[in-house]
Amino acid sequence: MNIAVKLMHKFKDRDNQNKLKVYQDKAEFIRKRNLEAWDDGQLQAESLRLQKEAKSGTPLDELLVDAYALVCETVKRKLGLHPYNVQIMAAIALHERYLIEQHTGEGKTLSAVMPAYLNALTGKGVHVLTFNDYLANRDAKWMGPVYRFLGLTVNSVQAGMSLLQKREAYASDITYVTAKEAGFDYLRDTIALNEADTVHRPFHYVIVDEADSLLLDEARVPLVISGESGSSKSDGICFAEVARQLNQAEHYDFDQFQRNVYLNEAGAAEAESLLGCGNLYDSHNSHLLTSLNCALHVETLFKKDVDYIVRDGKIELIEEYTGRVAENRYLPDGLQAALAAKEGLQWTAGGKILGTITLQHFISLYPRICGMTATAHASAMDFEDIYRLQVVQIPPNRPNIRIDHPHRIYTHKEAKFKALVQEILSVHRAGRPILIGTSSVEESDKLAEALAVAGVPCHVLNAKNDAEEAGIVAKAGEIGAVTVSTNMAGRGVDIRLGGGDPAQAEVVAKLGGLYVIGTHVNESVRIDDQLRGRSGRQGDPGASVFYVSLEDELLLRFGIHKAVRAPRQDEALEEPVLSSKITRIQRIVMGQNFDIHQELNCYSDMMEDQRRILYEERLGILKGEQPMSLSEQRVRLFYIDEFWADHLAYVSYLRESIHLESLARRNPIDEFHAQITQAYEQIPAKINRESANMLVRLGGSNDPAEWEKLGLKSPASTRTYIINDQYIQNKRSSWTGTTEFAYWLRTIARPIFRLSKY
Repeated sequence: MNIAVKLMHKFKDRDNQNKLKVYQDKAEFIRKRNLEAWDDGQLQAESLRLQKEAKSGTPLDELLVDAYALVCETVKRKLGLHPYNVQIMAAIALHERYLIEQHTGEGKTLSAVMPAYLNALTGKGVHVLTFNDYLANRDAKWMGPVYRFLGLTVNSVQAGMSLLQKREAYASDITYVTAKEAGFDYLRDTIALNEADTVHRPFHYVIVDEADSLLLDEARVPLVISGESGSSKSDGICFAEVARQLNQAEHYDFDQFQRNVYLNEAGAAEAESLLGCGNLYDSHNSHLLTSLNCALHVETLFKKDVDYIVRDGKIELIEEYTGRVAENRYLPDGLQAALAAKEGLQWTAGGKILGTITLQHFISLYPRICGMTATAHASAMDFEDIYRLQVVQIPPNRPNIRIDHPHRIYTHKEAKFKALVQEILSVHRAGRPILIGTSSVEESDKLAEALAVAGVPCHVLNAKNDAEEAGIVAKAGEIGAVTVSTNMAGRGVDIRLGGGDPAQAEVVAKLGGLYVIGTHVNESVRIDDQLRGRSGRQGDPGASVFYVSLEDELLLRFGIHKAVRAPRQDEALEEPVLSSKITRIQRIVMGQNFDIHQELNCYSDMMEDQRRILYEERLGILKGEQPMSLSEQRVRLFYIDEFWADHLAYVSYLRESIHLESLARRNPIDEFHAQITQAYEQIPAKINRESANMLVRLGGSNDPAEWEKLGLKSPASTRTYIINDQYIQNKRSSWTGTTEFAYWLRTIARPIFRLSKY
């Protein structure tokens, strides 16, 4: 099978090289279109000509060379930058709707300007989806002079903007915005009762920055808009106390990899005694059982300073892939309330959910999608399967000379930690800057304390001090700098040697450049590659190494500690085959997670199909495309929203309990589809019935005051937030022979036979 995989990779590499040759030739042709002799007026007249051509229907492919040559010359004059050939090649691939892998420091921001300009010539609008508000604002301001000189408008959307400001920003030719804010604005549009209250126009072309994060890691994150929040709940404290009094093994069991927790018979009896509720499994006690399960789940499986932090009296969840605080993100209501109760805090219940969409489904609304990231190749199959996006690897402007050392593997955690501190101490003495990537806030704090005892001053970058990120990262490449970070230093960060000071940079380069150390390997090879990629930017020297112990969670899960018969020792293991086994595990887990992702999509895809059908009807009414009076419009829009919200509540209830269908030997997905289809088919009749009744009460009145009096109005207030998807964590399985065989079969067969996700 390995031979087949190698042959497949060789074929894909050859295909990538063929594409690059075409792009290289076209980039050279663009560079030869030397516009230096043109004055500003001529450049602007050329841009006007291109706009007229595009709007009259000339294919953009025919305008690409002229447009890119124009942008390159404008970039030189307005920004003082000279686009590299590889940046132009990346820009061509983006226009052709590929996902480009471009190394850190290679200038993705500038690469995106050329296709953004070209596709904005039609007047239909271009969105550049960024990782956070700061980058959206920075990039719009940085690249703005280029667009404006060429006669196009540019703007950025920031959270907290007024409706008018957002409407203006989205009306611009090029709009920089975070994926989440654009998604939230879309949800707000879906419940607007007047067209004037919407901000988006029809979607056209999108460039997704940090594409692997948005399109894969956070793809299933549900964005939510809800009505007014409910009242504060405090009954969770009682269940938290009961959960603390239950003992592991005696009262509850974990699944194989401690992803979920279950009361056993003794635990149920103890809980019934503590709650004084009789049989916990009687139907009238179902709310007690749910609350207790939530309390037990957060008590045993959610770790403070690993999964969440408490700051300013609030629970803040930590994003698994970045180590950052997951802003405006909550667990499903019961779990969030239980987590607050565990920490002795109050939780205000979420209001009625009015609309929801995953990032994957939101981004799929754009007819033309492309993206860019530093790490895509490892998940190329996932991008193609989910989004029909092929990956093109763009070579660096200068060869990458970073040295990636083999993993250093230890028999136990204590030996790894001791060796890690010693390595940092030794390298620091020479003055070489070090960036250490840790697995959690807890680990980063522990390592910082150990380094302080050893006399090594360091900067700590984790979810507790994320506001200081830019300042800390700016100094991470300075002589003698030691930066201890969670994965948050792996995204959108450009660490310059010497902190940007040329004299210092030369000294640091002679010391070997930035030294990156990982304290663990992640489930995804991509996340490891992101950390490595902080070093060796634009041909700088650098090095990376990962410290691993056989007691690390990932290795324990796959039983590597049982396969290695080495005695417990403080020295690193001298078994080269271990590194390849770890890489193999990571590939298998990525395959597992992909298959879980696909299975979970089976639940959400049908919901999204239903939402789009109903929203298409709603949008037609909102835009006045159907012959209706104003009162008929308002009434029908109101009841579409009302019954869709009821449908979402039913689906949420069904989704939480559908796994019980497997106990009755029914396929949960088939049963889920059958039940939500049956429920959805009843919605039109309900809308028609209630609309007719309300119109009788209104007596045909088109007076907005009368509508308000009868409750036909938007919610007095709404809130938007993100729900952490727990299903992926709770459904991961072990590495069995069947799993491994299925992984390799999928790896080999899917590209050959172009198997679809269905």
